[in-house]
Amino acid sequence: MADELQEFAEHLRRGLGARLMRCELALGELTATTSAAHIVSVLRFLKEDSQCDCTQLMDICGVDYPARPARFELVYHLLSLRQNRRVRVKLAVGEHELVPSATELFAAANWYEREAFDLYGILFSNHPDLRRLLTDYNFSGHPLRKDFPLTGHVERRYDEALGRVVYEPVQLVQDFRDFDFVSPWEGALPPAARKAHADRAEASDEENAADNSADGGKE
Repeated sequence: MADELQEFAEHLRRGLGARLMRCELALGELTATTSAAHIVSVLRFLKEDSQCDCTQLMDICGVDYPARPARFELVYHLLSLRQNRRVRVKLAVGEHELVPSATELFAAANWYEREAFDLYGILFSNHPDLRRLLTDYNFSGHPLRKDFPLTGHVERRYDEALGRVVYEPVQLVQDFRDFDFVSPWEGALPPAARKAHADRAEASDEENAADNSADGGKE
């Protein structure tokens, strides 16, 4: 299997040339790295070349690296049923950079790209209907970005007086609390901590029993 993937990687290097920035094998998987400018031509080659035959786009997902100049990685997962092979294609993209849409090659890219836009804010050019897919109307921000607040920006409720759903700033009933493993609930303790806790409790019981015995002897 490794030899077959290595041969396939060499085929990609020859066929794609400068459009391919890297082609790596790791853990029995092939990952090809390209740029936003070349993504459509790379995907077209993987789909239409007879040795690739990756006719199915299984997923498009994003990864957020806030400290990088090109903040996001966009990852395409392709499958060839005929060759029984999977290929991962990824590219780096900046926060305000446009990525050409793959909808002309794969109909499934329509919703996958909308999902990446909705959750990460990744922008696609020439998309037929680039709008939110999973979040609500008027949602503020992109919830899978690492700087998105855990509470969100707004909360919604049904207002009896207005007779409709209203959006309001998030109001927390208490501040965030930090929890550690030293908990009064035994189930929250890791095994080593549970044993230490049990040993302390047993020692305390023995001390109390000794004290009670001593007090009884004095009486």
